[in-house]
Formats: sequence, C-alpha cells, structure tokens
Amino acid sequence: MSQKIRQEQILQILKNQEYVTVRYLSDALQYSTATINRDLNDMQRQGLVKRSYGGVEVAEKTHLPPLVQRQFYHKKEKRRIAEAAAKRIESGDTVFLGGGTTVQYMVPFLLQKKDITVITNSMRLAIELGDSPLTVVCLGGTLGERPYVLWSDLTVENAMRYYPDKMFFSVGSITEDGKIYSDLLYNVLIKNSREIWLLTDRTKIVGRLTTASCDFSALTGVISDYVFSKGTKELYPDVTFISVGEDDCSSKA
Repeated sequence: MSQKIRQEQILQILKNQEYVTVRYLSDALQYSTATINRDLNDMQRQGLVKRSYGGVEVAEKTHLPPLVQRQFYHKKEKRRIAEAAAKRIESGDTVFLGGGTTVQYMVPFLLQKKDITVITNSMRLAIELGDSPLTVVCLGGTLGERPYVLWSDLTVENAMRYYPDKMFFSVGSITEDGKIYSDLLYNVLIKNSREIWLLTDRTKIVGRLTTASCDFSALTGVISDYVFSKGTKELYPDVTFISVGEDDCSSKA
C-alpha cells in the first residue's frame, strides 16, 4: 500500500473516530507503529492532523480534503465502479443516490437512462441531472458537507417518506469482513430500499471499526475495485460481489 493511500485511510478513520491512538491505527491498517508514526508526522506537517498524548486527532473540523478535491482522487476506479452500478438501473426505477464522490461518477451513465426517478441528498447531483428528462428529488435540509451535500435531521425526516427500488451509496470506512459505518440518513434508506448497493474503492477498507452500524448482510451487493476474499463472500452468501477490473467494467460474483 502506498503512503498516499495509507494516509487517506487514516483520514477516513479520523472522520469517524475523531481521536485514535497510534496502536489503534497500527492494528486497523496492519502496519507497524513506526510506519504509522512516520505517516502521522508527515500529515501533521501538512496541517491535516494534530498529535497529542500518544494518539492523533483532527487538526480542525474540516480535517478531510474538501469534497470538491476528493472527487478527483482515484478517478478511473470510481468511474468503473459507477458504470457497473448504473447497469443495475432499469427503466421505471426509483433510485436513491448518496452524496459520496464515487456515486457522482454515475451521472453520465444515468443521462442515458429513461423513465427513472432519482432521489438524492447531493445538490450537485440534482443540478447535473436537472437538465435531463429524469425526475429528480432533492431531499433538502442543512449543508452537512460543503458545498453540495445535505445532511441534517430534516434530510432524514424527508428521506423517511421514500421507498426506493434501488439505493446506491458509499461510506468513509468498511472492513474486509463486511462491517460498515454509516450515518442515520443511510440507515433509514437501507431499511426503506428494495435493493441496496454499496460502492467502494479499495482505499475505504480498514482493518477494523470500533463502531459499525451494519454489515454486508444488509446489502444486495457490493461494487468495488477490490476483490473480497473467499471467506468474506462465504460470510454473506446472499450478497452479490461485483469486482470491477482494471480495463473494463466486467463483473465477478
């Protein structure tokens, strides 16, 4: 794993945990404490984190790179994942699209669809799809992540009214054995949706989560550039695992 990817994973963990110890990061990412310490020292020099009392915490509330910056990370992988996800959508479907950057890459493929309704908490997605013949519903509420993503009690309240045919979302961190941390909005829509598809690139996979809201058993499928182990697939026999290859969007269950 490259230093850049490892540091991105540390930031994703901090997004969920806010403060962790060096030992926690070492166990979660399966790297030595010496390697983690070198990463943290470099990240502190960049102003991304603040080290204290044997651990690390966010430098500010806005410790992660801005949303508009993160959308350019791992573009090829996200585009392949998004194309594979869009293939699951059929005419007449009502779909929920989360505000994550991987889901944003579905837009050009959705514009080729007909007679679908899109529900989203992303103002950017709503605007980009707004000029198309598609029916678009923006959930409303307070900006949770600027400049585009709506995430508040009102957003959750509005989401409770909808029962999508299919849900497509991504989260900050998952484990190889299928544990997921997601917020209340996604938990509501997971409960209300007929099919639930998690879109994730390999940088989101961590060794463990101290808090997990659900696991892969809540999903219809996982679409990723990461190939999950045989053991993980055996844990979730009813879940479809779609692995997107380097050169195309072919899938492997």
